[in-house]
Amino acid sequence: MAEKILVTSALPYANGPIHIGHVVEYVQTDIWVRFQRSCGKDVVYFCADDTHGTPIELNAAKQGLKPEEFVGRFYELHKKDFEDFGISVDYFHSTHSPENRHYAELIYGRLKEKGDIERREIEQTYCEKDKRFLPDRFIKGTCPNCKAPEQYGDACEKCGKAYSPTDLIEPKCSLCGTPPVRKNSTHLFFKLSRHEGFLRDLLRRPGFIHQGLATQLHSFFEKGLADWDISRDGPYFGFAIPGETDKYFYVWLDAPIGYIATTEKWAKETGKAKSALDYWSPDSPSRIVHFIGKDIVYFHALFWPAVLMVAGIHGPNELKVHGHLTVNGEKMSKSRGTLVPARTYLDNLDPSYLRFFYAGSLGPGPEDFDLNLKDFRLRVNGELVNNVGNLANRGLTMLAGPLEKRLAPGREGPGKALVEAALARVPEVREAFEKLEYRSAIKAIVEIAQSANGFLQTAAPWAKIKTDPEAARADLSDAADVAYLLGALLTPVIPRVTEKLFAQLNAPPLTFAALEKARYPLLDRSRPIGTPEPLLPRLEEDKVNALIPPSAEPQPTKEAPKKGEKKADKAEKKPAEAPTTQASPGAGAGAAPAEIEYDDFAKVSLKAGKILAAEKVAGADKLLKLTVDLGEESPRTIVSGIALAYTPEQVMGRRVVVVTNLKPRKLKGIESRGMLLTAETAEKGLSLLDPGDVPAGSAVK
Repeated sequence: MAEKILVTSALPYANGPIHIGHVVEYVQTDIWVRFQRSCGKDVVYFCADDTHGTPIELNAAKQGLKPEEFVGRFYELHKKDFEDFGISVDYFHSTHSPENRHYAELIYGRLKEKGDIERREIEQTYCEKDKRFLPDRFIKGTCPNCKAPEQYGDACEKCGKAYSPTDLIEPKCSLCGTPPVRKNSTHLFFKLSRHEGFLRDLLRRPGFIHQGLATQLHSFFEKGLADWDISRDGPYFGFAIPGETDKYFYVWLDAPIGYIATTEKWAKETGKAKSALDYWSPDSPSRIVHFIGKDIVYFHALFWPAVLMVAGIHGPNELKVHGHLTVNGEKMSKSRGTLVPARTYLDNLDPSYLRFFYAGSLGPGPEDFDLNLKDFRLRVNGELVNNVGNLANRGLTMLAGPLEKRLAPGREGPGKALVEAALARVPEVREAFEKLEYRSAIKAIVEIAQSANGFLQTAAPWAKIKTDPEAARADLSDAADVAYLLGALLTPVIPRVTEKLFAQLNAPPLTFAALEKARYPLLDRSRPIGTPEPLLPRLEEDKVNALIPPSAEPQPTKEAPKKGEKKADKAEKKPAEAPTTQASPGAGAGAAPAEIEYDDFAKVSLKAGKILAAEKVAGADKLLKLTVDLGEESPRTIVSGIALAYTPEQVMGRRVVVVTNLKPRKLKGIESRGMLLTAETAEKGLSLLDPGDVPAGSAVK
């Protein structure tokens, strides 16, 4: 029986809008799902709103709404954000649904039958005025660790330490401000500690989870697995526990069950399965893949698999775990304006830009990565708009003009070699997408486009159109073949852009499945092309910067000098220890540089270059080894001290200004033949100078 793949993303909490950090996961998942579909795989993708719990109950009350009304508003907003970012879920549901109640009660009943539910007395805070127990978010007080005031009952927002509500100093009810009392209550616990052997084996299973995370999770066994409290006292927005009085399922029990409930809803509405158990029964041949952030690994790697195993339900085969997004090098923050809602982004920019940037930054592990707005703009313009987009637009525009939209038959020669070399890289891209090495896939795709642009630059079909139009047509037709291939490779990443490209080529969508047998020529050369137009405009600096309002950017505070002290001079900044690409610290840093004659400056040769390759230099944290195209017979190797500001991936394809007539110098055993120009400020750090969209080798004056 053919493998069926069920994919999920973590459920967004229906307590606020989705932001661009959440979008990382949905884009990562969507790229993988679209890739699998392009390969001809049987894959479904589900997500839902996570709708229960104390924060939702509290915020609904503040707005004078019933919790059902409150979460209903965010359900529509979240669905719209998914749609507009091109997230191709097969169904988006809600955990506040009959399907979720059914499966929560079914699973709980099976856990109880197996003897895995235990009743225990626990001490909690209780508000006698509001007549309710106070879960973590209903109580505030002074942190027991750092003594910060006005902290919630689960963790301190200042020091980050976790604790229980009963640990707070001078606690008070968040609703009425009354000091609470302590009161015992009976709670229900899932005996997670009974399943240590099963979970140890699961974490050793190849492919289940990133090995580094598996190692971290083993630390929980050393401490002893804690049994899990799956109940909350009423009033509580959630599902009542059958057979209990005023007890509700804790949100972390019914939230992941939402994956199963969404499958059930999809099966009912589409008829494509009898029920959720077509995928979730223990003997189903399905492959269940959860995409999650590293902050919820414990729940998905330990608690959830153990619950499903005891309940006799198919557990996850793989957990794909990503890191967190930072913006301009810092943790996202409302006060800094960097916690950008998805809708704010969509109101300003095309989602294809962000999808492409995220793909070019993501690997298979849980490492964090940064959305630096300048790098975002330069990288998208350099790799996508000026490279892929330029190849398609300039080639098809010439074909559509004097060449009357007609393609040439395939022929032997450099054009055929170009297309076949591009086809030879398809397995590399396929493997990278499968393994979630998206940045490697994007790197290969960008290089294929660069090769095709280089081919056109050498062939110069624009110069042949009047003198030898058929030769020009042949060159442009082969370049169009590469554009068609790029459309197939980029469809998982920027499907709306490639849809335009296929229409302009007047060709059916090309898939990874079709590429398994593809041969030169890829296009049906007997069909005319469509009407070309730019696939995407360049990203403009003002539009990108508008994502973060200037008023939200933190301003450095300066302490006034005390009486008798001199104001610190900027020039006192410590110079860099390693060879760097900027001028000496004194120049332009407060101290007036020594004057030079014009003839001295005229000796410096400045040219525009393009970085073709980059790698770290072993044993040197500050150095990158770069391969730079300067329009010469062969690229130059330049060793540059920019590694603390840029990763190798961030500088690939960047245009730079290079001092080209410096004497060669060896750094860490590597001969460096040039120096890059940069600018540096205290606020923004080191930035490469960009000469603009000019050919490599152009003089900079």
